[in-house]
Amino acid sequence: MNLKYRNGSFALDATDVRILETLQEDARKTYTDIGRRLGIAHSTVYDRIKRMEQYGVIKKYTTMVDTAKAGARSITALMTVYTDPKESEAVAERLSQAPEVLEVYTSLSEELLIMAKVISQNQEALHAFIANSVAPLSGVLRIRTSIVTKKFKENIFSIVDNSMNEYL
Repeated sequence: MNLKYRNGSFALDATDVRILETLQEDARKTYTDIGRRLGIAHSTVYDRIKRMEQYGVIKKYTTMVDTAKAGARSITALMTVYTDPKESEAVAERLSQAPEVLEVYTSLSEELLIMAKVISQNQEALHAFIANSVAPLSGVLRIRTSIVTKKFKENIFSIVDNSMNEYL
C-alpha cells in the first residue's frame, strides 16, 4: 500500500479507514485481531499501521481518563486571549508549551483570537497561572476566562462517526 498525497493530505482507502475505526474503538487490539475482524492478513494490518504512523496519519496512542472517577480534583477553564495581531503566533506558541494548557486554537472573527483549554488544581492556581504566565506575555491585550461548571460531552474526533465520513 502506498499512501497517496492529495490536496495537502494523504488519501486513505477503505481498508485504511476500517483499520483506523478499529483502532479508535480499542487501540489495544492486536494486528491479528484487526486482521481477523476485517478479513485481511495481520501482516497487511501491520504494514498499513506502520505506514500511517510513519506519515503522521496516526499521531499517537493514548488513554482517555475520567479524572473525576480517578479522584483528581481539578477545574477546567476556557480562556480567550485577545492579542496584538503581530504577536498572536508567538503567544499561541508560548501557551502551547504550558503544562496547564491542554488545547490551543486561533480563530478569526471580528478580530484574531486565541482560545485555550486550561486545567488547574483550583481557582487560586488558575488565577496565578493567568496572572503570572499569560497576562505578562508580549502582545496580550485582554483575557476572558470561563470556568467549566459541567461537562456534557468530551470526545476526540473519531473516524468512526459516519456523519464525518464526508470529510474523508
